[in-house]
Order: sequence, then structure tokens, then C-alpha cells
Amino acid sequence: MGTVGTGVARLLVEQQQRVAQRAGCRVELARVVVRDRTRPREVLLPAGVVTDDLSAVTQDREIRVVAHLVGGLEPARSIMLRLLEAGKDVVTANKALLAEHGPELFDRARELGRSIAFDAAVAGGIPIVTNIAQCLAANQILSLHGILNGTSNFILTQMEEQQTAYEEALREAQRRGYAEADPSLDVNGTDAAQKLAILAQLAFGARVPWQQVAREGIDQVTLADIRFAHELGYRIRLIAQGRLSASGLELRVAPMLVRMGGPMADVRDAYNAISVVGDAVGRIFYHGLGAGQMPTASAVVADMIDMVVGRMPITFRTLKLWDQPDGAQALCPPEHQYRRFYMRLDVVDRPGVLAEIAGVLGRHTISIASVIQHEQQGDGPVVPLVIMTHRASERNMERALVEIRRLAVVQSPGVCLRVLE
Repeated sequence: MGTVGTGVARLLVEQQQRVAQRAGCRVELARVVVRDRTRPREVLLPAGVVTDDLSAVTQDREIRVVAHLVGGLEPARSIMLRLLEAGKDVVTANKALLAEHGPELFDRARELGRSIAFDAAVAGGIPIVTNIAQCLAANQILSLHGILNGTSNFILTQMEEQQTAYEEALREAQRRGYAEADPSLDVNGTDAAQKLAILAQLAFGARVPWQQVAREGIDQVTLADIRFAHELGYRIRLIAQGRLSASGLELRVAPMLVRMGGPMADVRDAYNAISVVGDAVGRIFYHGLGAGQMPTASAVVADMIDMVVGRMPITFRTLKLWDQPDGAQALCPPEHQYRRFYMRLDVVDRPGVLAEIAGVLGRHTISIASVIQHEQQGDGPVVPLVIMTHRASERNMERALVEIRRLAVVQSPGVCLRVLE
């Protein structure tokens, strides 16, 4: 009965007639399991349903479906296993649990003839799991990319629109409740990487541990990068990207330059968005609230209705998610991943500097597309140099950066961001 649980209870209690109409039968809120029974609740619950004993659920044979809204890995994992073993179908919003223990949990559910639904685990109110797994089933998904973390998107929006530094934008996100006291999982790319690992399983059949998803956070992005990107016609967003190529599957979470005028660049504040390309349907774009009480509760209750109707058990058996450890796509090596790059370097203001840097890039077969170097403001000896490249391999850029950062004319490690194409 946290934020999402309260929203789920509100829909089940206050919209019982609507839920019954969609499910084809009465759906009754039988039990709510909490740690503290005395804590006041934001929704009026039927008398006698609140308990602090999980066995009140596991031992009640009339309870068929359980909304599992426990965060973290433990005791969330143990609770889900206990529910499955008690014969319950489970709806969860815990993406970290699925990303870490998905194979074990799904294997156990199949052994027991039970089902797990998880549309609320990725992108909140956006039904991306159902759309990829069911609505786009006739397609081979070729690529997907999106903004899957609302906290990071809010911070980047604040930096752009309010011209506030990263630290100040983060504090505002915490003040509004978008960021935790420890925001690490949001801002370092972990949350988005866990969600991308789940989508990769659905879209590409890739059983990839989330730790193998290449990821970078937004803490390296400065106001200077926001302004230079804007000058070049881009905005910066934390992008989760998966795409198939002849060399394998590329999975990456990183801040990227996104061209202004496109739908992804216009995603603001705590909203999420996902663009999916299928070989039959072409490109589809999804946009909506990726978190929050009622958007996430909407996804949870929709999954509960699907369980009651019987659609979800059929889908669960058919999809066989996390069931083919040997059939996963091979990950694409960095030397076969090609894209454009943005670099910002603090360099000594003297003749020949650009030639030195261009020489390094040239030796690694990286071509320069454009350069920005404004006139020096003040008497300092260091100026920012911004370079946009043509398409180059990740491996070549990685090696070139190591060499460039060793040059005497380069005064700081600088920043290198990818360009979303």
C-alpha cells in the first residue's frame, strides 16, 4: 500500500463496476498485506481486508490474482516465489526484480502452471510490454529507443529550460518527489538499463543480464553541453536503445543528442516515450507518464483484468519469456557499432590545436563534420572546443579519446556524447 498500491486499491474499490464490466465478473479486493496495519491510508478500504500476514493471502484458495507491489530484490523475490507456490497468478511492477531474477521466477511460474504479468514494470502507464508482446507479434522488431527514466528526463528538462546546473536540477527533482534521497539508480542509467533488458527479452528474445547493457549516466552533462547542443539543433536526453544488425544486438543507455523537431526531443519533464520499428508495421511512437500513482496503477489493474479474463495465462504460456538461454541474440561488438559523436574539450587557445586533435581523429578513421569554437571571453588561456563527427565506430572513438586526452593541449577529460540517428 505504497504509492502504486494505493492507486491500485483505489481503482479496485472505487471503480468496481468498471473493472467488473471489463473483466466479465466481479473482482473483489480480498486482502491488502502491509507492514504496519495502524498507518493511515489514502483510500477507504473494506473492513477486515488489511493484514500484516502474507499467509492470509497464500492460504486463501479463493484468491486467484495478487498484485505484487514490493520494491527491491529481497524480500520481493521470496514473496513472489511464495505466492506462485501457493497457486496465485502474480502481477508485478518491480522491474529490478525481473531484470535480476526473471529467469528463475518465470521458470518457477511455468513449473507450477502459474503466470506473471508485468506491464507496469516498464514505462508506467504506457502499455509497451503488451504492445510488443501481443500487438506487434506479427513483426520482427528491428530497433527500439526511448526515454525510460522520468527522473533523468525531468533533470535534463530543468537544465535546458531553467538554465540550472545539474546539482540544482537534481535537488528540484528530489523536492518534487521524482528523485529518491539517493538518486543513483536513476541518474547513472541503471533503472533504464534494467527496463531495456526486459524490453530486449520481449522484442529480440535476448536473455541479456542487465549488467551487460552498456550504460552511462547524466551526471557528466553540463549546462555548456545543453547550450552547445541547442546551438547545433539538438536536445540532450537519456536514451535507452536496442537495435539489431548483421553483427548482433546493440543495447545501450546513455545521454544522447536528439534532433529538435522530432517527437523524442519534445518529451519533457517526467514523461516517458518509446519508438519501436517493426519490419511490417514500420515506426510506432508511444508517449505518456512513465511513473506516478495512477498511471502505474492503470497498468497493474489492466494486467489483473487480463489474468481474470484468461488472456494473460495464454500469453504467458505462449511467449515463454526467459526460457531460451541458448537462443539469445549475440551482442554486437563495439567495432561494429557505428554512430555520430559530439565532443566538448577544454583546450589551450593557441594555433595548431585543432590540427593536433584532427590528426588523432584521422588516424582512427574519424571524420569531422563541424566545429564550434567561440571567441575567448576574458583573459583565460583555455577555451571550449566542440566537434561533431561523421559516423564512426564505437571502438575507434574509444581509442581516439584515450589518445586525445593525453595531448598536452587538452586541459580536461571533456565530454563525449552520442548522437541519436
